[in-house]
Amino acid sequence: MSTEKTSTPGATDTSEAVTPQDDHVVENPEAAAGANTAVDPRLLVREEGLAGYLTEFKRKLRGGELGAVPVVCGLIIIMAIFQTTTGRFLEPANLSNIAQYIVGPGLIATGIVFVLLLGEIDLSAGSVAGLTAALAAVMAVKNGMNETQAVILALLAAAAIGALHGFFFAKIGVPAFVVTLAGFLGWSGLQLQVLGNTLSLNNIADGVIYSLNNTYFSNVAWANTAAVVAVAVHALSQLSDQRRRKAVDLPYRPLSEIALRSGVVAALAFGIAAVFNQARGLPLGITIFLVIVVISSFVLRRTRYGRQIFAVGGGIEAARRAGINVAWIRISVFTISGFLAGLGGLFIASQSGVSDSTLGGGNTLMMSIAAAVIGGTSLFGGRGTPWSAVLGILVIQSIITGLYMGGSSTQAVQFMITGVVLLAAVVLDSVSRRTQKSAGRA
Repeated sequence: MSTEKTSTPGATDTSEAVTPQDDHVVENPEAAAGANTAVDPRLLVREEGLAGYLTEFKRKLRGGELGAVPVVCGLIIIMAIFQTTTGRFLEPANLSNIAQYIVGPGLIATGIVFVLLLGEIDLSAGSVAGLTAALAAVMAVKNGMNETQAVILALLAAAAIGALHGFFFAKIGVPAFVVTLAGFLGWSGLQLQVLGNTLSLNNIADGVIYSLNNTYFSNVAWANTAAVVAVAVHALSQLSDQRRRKAVDLPYRPLSEIALRSGVVAALAFGIAAVFNQARGLPLGITIFLVIVVISSFVLRRTRYGRQIFAVGGGIEAARRAGINVAWIRISVFTISGFLAGLGGLFIASQSGVSDSTLGGGNTLMMSIAAAVIGGTSLFGGRGTPWSAVLGILVIQSIITGLYMGGSSTQAVQFMITGVVLLAAVVLDSVSRRTQKSAGRA
């Protein structure tokens, strides 16, 4: 008996050759051959060209796998509306300012993304940001410590605070909501205690904290080089992924698709570089932010540790049975959240010019949590990416800036619109999860 083998690029060959040991009688040879050569149609998408991708997009839409499409579309609509109403929203100087404003809360939101992936919440991020800035300022300004050392010690303190939250949550069993709510109150009080009667300390002129938000690389070569590096990193990542999938006979992206994707990334990267160059140059703040997001994304998507975070967020008991140290994952994630909250606090202090008793208070925490959720991170755990923080905080800051430029700068209007957007994001997440479950993909 002979079997006809089918081969598709990147698809696993499911046919089997007949060996001398196959001496059993097959009652229906045609049906058996069909069973051997059946291939999941999703593996053939890239063979069908544009029609195949359209079919795959429709399948994902029906299955609730929307990804970042809704928030990207929403961001484009928001920018288009404000450009129409103000006439200057998309000016390079304004876009450069938005890029600077998003760094502080964006870093805090990136840390919260890690926590949300576990299906938990960190309510202490704002107060940790304020305390970190206060510690660094007091050590450097009041006590005369070298500012670089003060910044490092303050960030280590922020990481230790996050680890402490994780310890109480993972080892003692106190709910994360309660632990971080207590942290929110306690660290806010310690922030006031550290600042003392001063309540406000100006940044050291041209010092480390001052430079975080006020450093621009004005030479056009800096922004263009950053764009080249971004495109190269993306292309190499895609090629590496292709090579690894080909090695284990899994479906992979052809070179034509990788080239197309890299072209889109190149257009976006060089477009952003051109905007910065027309303003004041490449900002140091947004560069650090995006580097941290890229590293965080790599850790979550490409490392064993990242897969374990998603596993714990997907199901505690299943993760334990798989041999994952759940307590360690939880403690480490809260440590990351604390560290990034502290770093975000330093950028907020750099932007405002002072470390004071109000830093990290107000709507800082709510904006950071909202940014992570609006960007596409699920409140139910197991789904999200650090890029959610970038997209979400861009949406929020675009709304704030657009309203200010349009003359509606009151916080009441900002809060109401942001609240509506946040509710829409959570509703979309809930509907998406329900759709995936009904489609058998959750």
